Amino acid sequence: MLGCAASPPLPQETLPYGFIEDGKDYAWAKGPWPEIKPSRDVDEVIDQLCPAIMKLDKANWKDYGQEYCGAIYSHGDGIYRASYPSPLGELQLSGESKTKSCYPVRKVLDPSARLTPILGDYHSHPWFPSPFSRQDKLSNNQLWSIKIQFDSACHIQKLIPYLNEENRPGELYSRRGKKWVLIGLIKPENKSFGIVTPVDEKLD
Repeated sequence: MLGCAASPPLPQETLPYGFIEDGKDYAWAKGPWPEIKPSRDVDEVIDQLCPAIMKLDKANWKDYGQEYCGAIYSHGDGIYRASYPSPLGELQLSGESKTKSCYPVRKVLDPSARLTPILGDYHSHPWFPSPFSRQDKLSNNQLWSIKIQFDSACHIQKLIPYLNEENRPGELYSRRGKKWVLIGLIKPENKSFGIVTPVDEKLD
């Protein structure tokens, strides 16, 4: 993914995130993030993410803002946790920009667990309204079972790509209160293009 402005270099051990050695666009993050209370209900974890992220530097500064990426994971014990958020991305000139992004977290380092299977990735947008972009929905950019995105007004969306089920459409949901509302489907033939068909349209 194209990146947002990277943070100034600091000693690696002082940061809760960093670059995986085998590729500069592969990021890791430490976990769990203390701002997010673990839960057996993954939705309870998801609902905590946006308010916590929006307290971070430039998270809601619109065209001058910063995007953050992280992961939702477990220890294999049925309890879900969130990694620290990472602002890492390709270095950009500071200032106004209509495009923000960050490298997705592909590995979680949790000192209390040998295994940290990732359920999904999350990222923020510093504007509102700001739903999933076309790039966010491309099949090549799907890493895990779910992808979570939220804007600076904490409007949350969830994408279930079903990448390993060729004949099953991807599903796009919007968080409404404590419920997920299906708002669109990505037909199997459109997964590589990230094209969403609204649910009120007739599917072939």
